[in-house]
Amino acid sequence: MESHEGAAAVGDGVLDFSRLSLNTLSVDSISDRRKRDTKQLYLNYNRLASLPSSVTFFCNLEFLDISNNGLSFMCEDITRLTKLKTLVAKNNRLDEFSLPKEFGSLPLEVLNFSGNRFEEIPLQCTKLLRLQSLSLGGNRLKSIPAEIENLTSLEMLYLGGNLISAIPPEIASLPYLSYLVLCDNRIQSVPPQFTRLNSLRSLSLHNNLLTYLPREILSLVHLQELSLRGNPLVVRFVKEMTYDPPSLLELAGRTIKSRNLLYSPLDLPANLVRYLDLASKCPNPKCGGVYFDSCVRQIKFVDFCGKYRLPLMHYLCSPECTSPCSSNPQSDAESEEENSVPADRLQRVLLG
Repeated sequence: MESHEGAAAVGDGVLDFSRLSLNTLSVDSISDRRKRDTKQLYLNYNRLASLPSSVTFFCNLEFLDISNNGLSFMCEDITRLTKLKTLVAKNNRLDEFSLPKEFGSLPLEVLNFSGNRFEEIPLQCTKLLRLQSLSLGGNRLKSIPAEIENLTSLEMLYLGGNLISAIPPEIASLPYLSYLVLCDNRIQSVPPQFTRLNSLRSLSLHNNLLTYLPREILSLVHLQELSLRGNPLVVRFVKEMTYDPPSLLELAGRTIKSRNLLYSPLDLPANLVRYLDLASKCPNPKCGGVYFDSCVRQIKFVDFCGKYRLPLMHYLCSPECTSPCSSNPQSDAESEEENSVPADRLQRVLLG
């Protein structure tokens, strides 16, 4: 079995050029047959400043590891690897300007860019429609682009150890997302749209700036692990928060909705019909009221697995509304469903 200047031909379809202090990659001594048969190529722990164009001679390559080099540029030739499924490029010097324009045309299923210098997620990455696993941990990301919703095959998203301050609601459009890691960032809130992440099993949010969670998190029926340690989650019940008095428009809308008055496009302008259709029902079962833009934010502690009490955000129609969000777990206004999450559903809640 042939090798190249100390490279190890590990087995059928595998070539290992790792830890050889390579500045470039020469394939002159490798037979054409060997090039065709190689499906896995290891170039990690070398001194490559850019991806060698010679990798394209391995036309059937499915796995490429170029981690732990000084890599700052990825040549256009990588797009010729039309069978590449896994690209591991951890711990290099790559940023959003390092990738070729057509990088998104690759048939990648696994992409690992952790430990680089990305300040933005390259839009080329959001065009990898077959991608199942994306890792960009330990970079300098400040935001997550809305285009992340294009990755509809994604099952694992690792963005821990960045500078992210907000989670875009578009993440909730990923139907197969099972593992979401957003730890060690600057995130202050979780979007209520997370209720649409029906496949989510593990959510890592530790070491952020969270003070509450949306009550919709209780709808994540497959969630088994939730990590929240290192967040300034509120430690006591907060009775009332900011409240802006309702406008005359809202007061009129509340009257129409709460008294079940009939209306149609024949009676009202289209914009008022749309407004009335946006009414939200007050969660207090003893109230029956509605609200539009003006509401009272309130924190409710919910029992998880009989051991942890997590603060979830609720919205009430007015300060006078008797809250179902009492800190007393025996409150008769609380439903059993809201008061606890079965232990067999959420297996691990990590708070400390």
